[in-house]
Amino acid sequence: MGRMKRLEAAFRPDSKYRAFFLSMITFGLAYGLYKGVIDNYLAEVVGMSEFDKGVSEFFREMPGLMLVFILAALYTFSAERIYKIGALFMLAGMAAQAVVPVSRVLVILCIFTYSLGEHMQLGMRNTLSLQYAREGRGGEALGLQNAAQQVGTLAGYLVVIGIFSLVSASTGLYRGVFAVSAGIIALGFISSLRVTGSSATDENKRRFYFRKKYAKYYMLEVFYGARKQVFFTFGPYVLVLFYGANAMVISTLFAVSSVCGFFASPLVGKIIDRLGYKVVMVADTLILVVVCFFYGFAHHIFPMHVAFIVCCVNYVLDSIISLASMASNVYVQDISDNADEVRATISTGVSVNHLITIFIALFGGWIWKALGIETLFVLSAALGLCNSAYAATIKGGKKAA
Repeated sequence: MGRMKRLEAAFRPDSKYRAFFLSMITFGLAYGLYKGVIDNYLAEVVGMSEFDKGVSEFFREMPGLMLVFILAALYTFSAERIYKIGALFMLAGMAAQAVVPVSRVLVILCIFTYSLGEHMQLGMRNTLSLQYAREGRGGEALGLQNAAQQVGTLAGYLVVIGIFSLVSASTGLYRGVFAVSAGIIALGFISSLRVTGSSATDENKRRFYFRKKYAKYYMLEVFYGARKQVFFTFGPYVLVLFYGANAMVISTLFAVSSVCGFFASPLVGKIIDRLGYKVVMVADTLILVVVCFFYGFAHHIFPMHVAFIVCCVNYVLDSIISLASMASNVYVQDISDNADEVRATISTGVSVNHLITIFIALFGGWIWKALGIETLFVLSAALGLCNSAYAATIKGGKKAA
């Protein structure tokens, strides 16, 4: 009841926010099911190597880079319509994943299709939340939207934990999870059909916006995107391929990371406000060096079962310190002239971020295969140190005052 009152207080009664939120929770549940098993499916069933995983991630991230061009091509479409089109691509990719033969090419094509729809929806979720919000409640609306998505995703992880604690992994079981996820996406699409209206898409997301004064922000996004991708792509895959973690363990790890992130996010925000974005950006990646060291070398220091636990703890720790990426957005806000400039600059930063992540995904897999996980995570630590050194050159600004 309390959450419903918050929704009613944050959103206009004449908007379609109820159907919108129902669809988001549904899509979040489907994503949690998918994310909870996809790494194990690729390793155990498809037989993807370290390099193959990097290739799959290259194509999974490609839609993020393509998004600005896609939205430009669909400039006559409303945000509601693009949101629904994104759901159809997600449905097509997930349904195909449940039935296509076990082929690297076909599986990667399914991943690309699902990711295309996911990225199309990503920009529209914020747009619709802001358009449906009551005046002066935009920030609260975005927070509630993110919470709804996280609740759905966490529920998906918990379902995977339950399934794989009772049933042994098999090709049929993985396909069944994908099929159920596709069915849930279909329900979300039906709910999204009630999300009617003609909300304009964010013009700032249809173009690249470069200004010289944001040059350091763009470079910070390059370093952050590179180091983030190493953990996002290869962190879970190290646990699956190197330590033999099953889908239940991986989903449990994701669930713990989500819960920790839920509680840590407000705390990190307060730390940014109190200490300043510069201090947080520098300290964040110094902690990352420790995380990378243990992730890459734990098996040389501890017995394998202990090293596995150490890596799991460090994965969760990385998910928490990744929240410090909010500091770069505060930095943009601090030096910007107006809110439109902030949105345009952050949108460009996302594209810059994706530009580097697709190449890190590709070459990261090769580095792991050719030189070992130690070299891969040493590289991640080095990128973190570069990020810290570069962040140290920015001025403290108002937030540090």
